[in-house]
Amino acid sequence: MSRSLSPLQTERLILRPFERSDAEALFEYQSREDIARYHFWEPRSLEDIHKKLDDWIPMTSLEGEGTCASAICLAEDGRLIGDVSLRVTDAEAGQAEIGFSLNPEFQGCGYAFEAASAYLQFGFEQRKLHRIFGRCDARNTGSWKLMERLGMRREAHFREHALFKGGWDEEFYYAILAREWRSFPDRALQIEAKPALAGGE
Repeated sequence: MSRSLSPLQTERLILRPFERSDAEALFEYQSREDIARYHFWEPRSLEDIHKKLDDWIPMTSLEGEGTCASAICLAEDGRLIGDVSLRVTDAEAGQAEIGFSLNPEFQGCGYAFEAASAYLQFGFEQRKLHRIFGRCDARNTGSWKLMERLGMRREAHFREHALFKGGWDEEFYYAILAREWRSFPDRALQIEAKPALAGGE
């Protein structure tokens, strides 16, 4: 099966490759202090985002130890509301890391869960990964609660293991195995990841 990520359509979302025209919508939330707080980057300027798009636009395949990344867009009007990514860290062992962020204006509606579920399904069913993990700042309650909703297990809590933005970093690691994902068929089928219809963006 293909390891290239075509646009995916879920019940309410379209997950598609990034485009140059996405810069303003990305700036809307990636420039915010509350969003950058738990990331390794500082609030991004519009110029920063234009530069990052040089990296993100080609991220459409998981061949080898590659990364695929998608803009999370509302199916009803195409508005970009967040981003989701999957990065293969060990191709031979089938290990990958999932990441996601959402414009605060659209948080609390289940959109991040819907997008991340589609990406987990793609990783396990299309890419045939063995294990997908995620990590977050221990203070980022929304992120680790989302990973628990996805069926991911907390595997580690690293206490004061690194300096991060002027203080000690506390980090949670979560993971889910392919067989664990498949043991919940109803949940896996809840997100129907499929090629988006032409013009659906």
